Amino acid sequence: MNPILISIVEDITEIREGLRFIVNQTAGFQFASAYGNAEDAYRGLAKDRPDIVIMDIGLPGSTGVECIRKLKPANPSMLFVIFTVYEDSDQVFEALAAGASGYLLKNSPPDKIIDSLREIRAGGSPMSLSIARKVVSSFHRSVDQNELSGREMEVLTLLAKGLLYKEIAAKLSISKGTVSQHIHNIYGKLHVYNHTEALNKVFGKHVG
Repeated sequence: MNPILISIVEDITEIREGLRFIVNQTAGFQFASAYGNAEDAYRGLAKDRPDIVIMDIGLPGSTGVECIRKLKPANPSMLFVIFTVYEDSDQVFEALAAGASGYLLKNSPPDKIIDSLREIRAGGSPMSLSIARKVVSSFHRSVDQNELSGREMEVLTLLAKGLLYKEIAAKLSISKGTVSQHIHNIYGKLHVYNHTEALNKVFGKHVG
């Protein structure tokens, strides 16, 4: 299996190099490129063709959200994860609307970062617990709860809390494959295509 190619767009050198180190030390991953601002990333990422871009939201000049908004339409297979110290829900919405697949805080431990990158590559949408709660509590469209089974609601609730597939599997004492099947069924029943769209159809009050 080909390694997962990772590019990094981050203006703080220490953080950028720390991410580069984590990627280089992890089997199954390969560092592709790093940029300190959106302007350089515009020019470079289309040529680098990484699988996943770790994108700082607070870049100098153009923001990470603006960078994603510009790059995503021309590079639909390129996946973006926002990497930030902020927990502002407006920025979360902007990033997701622009095409980000996930959202992580910069204080996430290395193993959480790697697990989240793997999940994004597999089609998931990991978010930190605090950010996921903000996102979910801000959604107002409800869904008929009878559309989902009790187990499916459990899985969706844990997804909304920011748990990864393997963490959901452990918590519910089921296999990771069963979690994936439940999520597939949830998407089908709700007529959505990803984690974010599924959460869009759930009241925040249903997530404790």
